[in-house]
Amino acid sequence: MSDTNPDTTPDINSPDVNSADIKSADLKEQPTAVLRETVPMNDLREFFGRAYSAVMAAVQQQHVQLAGPPFALYRGMPTDVVDVEAGFPLAAPFPGGGDGGVTAGVLPAGRALEALHVGPYETLPETYGKVMARMEAEGLTPGDSMWEYYLSDPGTEPDPAVWKTLIVWPVA
Repeated sequence: MSDTNPDTTPDINSPDVNSADIKSADLKEQPTAVLRETVPMNDLREFFGRAYSAVMAAVQQQHVQLAGPPFALYRGMPTDVVDVEAGFPLAAPFPGGGDGGVTAGVLPAGRALEALHVGPYETLPETYGKVMARMEAEGLTPGDSMWEYYLSDPGTEPDPAVWKTLIVWPVA
């Protein structure tokens, strides 16, 4: 809605709700290898570093092929602590074993909304808000879990303004 055009009224087709970078997707079940813990929000960065290292070591030990970028699946709405599993999607189910508490997991099949977030992780709540607004506009019920694929590596891309994160939020 523009301040220069008072005749425009907000509706579900406004860019704030139907952002071009939010789309509906029908997901296929995806096997994963993960480390799952309940983590204080302030400790997520440390947990992710530890989890991705442990999962990568376990996957290499088991000779399983990666099928995508690192992700984090959040169970329930995060508060000051979050039930999170971090790992990688795999080309085949993870057989288990290895050190560090890495286990087999799965990203579930079903309908979801996906949104590409570009920018620092601290601004992710803005994109989640847009996804929630889209769900409300379409009468959808958010699922109990959501996940993020980290498409940029902060270790090789120092500018957080260009980091890309794909948010996937299943609908119930």
